[in-house]
Amino acid sequence: MAVIFHPEQLGTLSGLFQARVANTPDKVAYRQFDPASESWQAFTWAQVAAEVARWQAALAKEGLTPGDRVAVMLKNCVEWVIFDQAALGLGLVTVPLYLDDRPENAAYILEHADVKLLLLEGKFQHKKLAEMGNAVQNLQRIVSLCPPDQSLADGRLVVAADWLAAAVGTALPPRRLDADLLASIIYTSGTTGRAKGVMLTHANMLWNAWYATQCVALNGQDVFLSFLPLSHTLERTAGYYWAMLVGAEVAFARSVAQLAQDLGTIRPTVLISVPRIYERVYGRIQDGLSRKSPLARRLFGLAVNIGWRRFERAQPHTRTARASWHPGLLLWPLLSRLVARPVNEKLGGRLRYAISGGAALSPEIARVFIGLGVPVYQGYGLTETSPVVCVNRPSSNIPASIGPALPGVEVKIGEHDELLTRGRCVMRGYWKNEAATRAAIDADGWLHSGDKASVDARGHYTIVGRIKDIIVLSNGEKVPPSDMESAILLDPLFEQVMIVGESKPFLAALVVLDAGHWPAFAAGLHADPAAPASLHNPKLLKALLARMADHLKAFPGYAQIRRVYPMLTPWTVEDGLLTPTLKIKRNQVSSQYRAAIDTLYADHDH
Repeated sequence: MAVIFHPEQLGTLSGLFQARVANTPDKVAYRQFDPASESWQAFTWAQVAAEVARWQAALAKEGLTPGDRVAVMLKNCVEWVIFDQAALGLGLVTVPLYLDDRPENAAYILEHADVKLLLLEGKFQHKKLAEMGNAVQNLQRIVSLCPPDQSLADGRLVVAADWLAAAVGTALPPRRLDADLLASIIYTSGTTGRAKGVMLTHANMLWNAWYATQCVALNGQDVFLSFLPLSHTLERTAGYYWAMLVGAEVAFARSVAQLAQDLGTIRPTVLISVPRIYERVYGRIQDGLSRKSPLARRLFGLAVNIGWRRFERAQPHTRTARASWHPGLLLWPLLSRLVARPVNEKLGGRLRYAISGGAALSPEIARVFIGLGVPVYQGYGLTETSPVVCVNRPSSNIPASIGPALPGVEVKIGEHDELLTRGRCVMRGYWKNEAATRAAIDADGWLHSGDKASVDARGHYTIVGRIKDIIVLSNGEKVPPSDMESAILLDPLFEQVMIVGESKPFLAALVVLDAGHWPAFAAGLHADPAAPASLHNPKLLKALLARMADHLKAFPGYAQIRRVYPMLTPWTVEDGLLTPTLKIKRNQVSSQYRAAIDTLYADHDH
């Protein structure tokens, strides 16, 4: 039986790993797909521990000392965990890199953090390494899981298998580690400039994972499907350390493209994701419904409505007339079998907790999933807070909110309605950036989130928008663009949206249209989808505005889109318009499309 440990017993994240190995050595810890055998391989805690010891010997042979930084640039896999635990156990500091980050960003992080050793995966990263050139001077060793191409000549590069074999028999130096030791430097996604290195200690992440165990009852029988990158702090703390605390099994998904298959194979009980994944599933559901009969669409809508009523009746905070008993509830067994169960089966059929964080989840999407019996819980956090600050619970779930504060985490609303937080999970500060640290954490220890928030009588917090992202129109009206963008993205025609209008008389939008839906939409308006001019056909622009307006009915009259600039080329991480966590870099998009934005206001700016 897996024991749930307490941070006071463990001290450090490596102490957590050692305790878990000692408690359940023969239990399966991780599963991952092996392309060579085309099968899923299982790793017990004892097997992982043996590998951690091998990696520690190799790291020790490099002469690294406590506090030295080592970076990891791998997809989610058991080797990510092994490397992290080997480094943490030696007092080293892990610096995670995103697999698809741009070479210049990766080079900046490696140089800024003075990284001495880098672990990467294979040829895709070798190409990035070649593009970095000699930009990273302090890097002494590069370890690759896969052999490099002959063309890549770098004396620092070794293949992991050779590197590990050469270190057999290396004695490990004694290490005395404590909870306040720096564990990781995690670089924020940098939506508004250069990424900042967030310094998190062992205690920061360990206590955050522990507090999460107080909100949701997980145990050793639970299975996580891990697909959000481990370089993302939500996946790191919740999908890795939290799972380890409760003794759950973690399976590493092959890719987002193969997620549907992996859900069916692994049948997880816990899923941790950002809203984009739920948005994609929702989009596929809507696409499927558009091809079905009117009766099937009505049945689906009825199932969501009745399922939502069931959910409201089960929540202690919704004892209202709206949640009273209704004759339609008698239809649920039939609607569940015909509509809800097939959707749940596509998610594996035994999901207990679907956690959404990293950005705001549309209330409409949450309503559909919850109405169909998918237990979605929205939360909120920051890299700087290790990361979870608030989360909804099974006993009190208000999907439009981010939930109450985690136990042990202090939260309050400060000046300008800013959400402030304080406690064991708040970072030590920003690496090599004392000015930014002082700006983020005040003299009383409160971390300033930069997010506008409100709180209700039940202690549930709701994020209103970013303080700096609020658009102020020329008439003084204030608009939170992210809420409007989320509403528009419910329409599968729109792949990406960025609303503009600072100091302007009205709002406008840059939109990237979904390549799969564009041809039919254009043809429906008698426009040629292959002709570039069709994108700016007045009739088509009017139709796009009408589609957006349909999703913005709940917003005030001044919060409406008056003009639109459509395009078909998506914004990507590679072109510098998205962060590695797929957030839009507003400044960069505004700069690149300055001429397009100017045309939207051409007859209003003079």
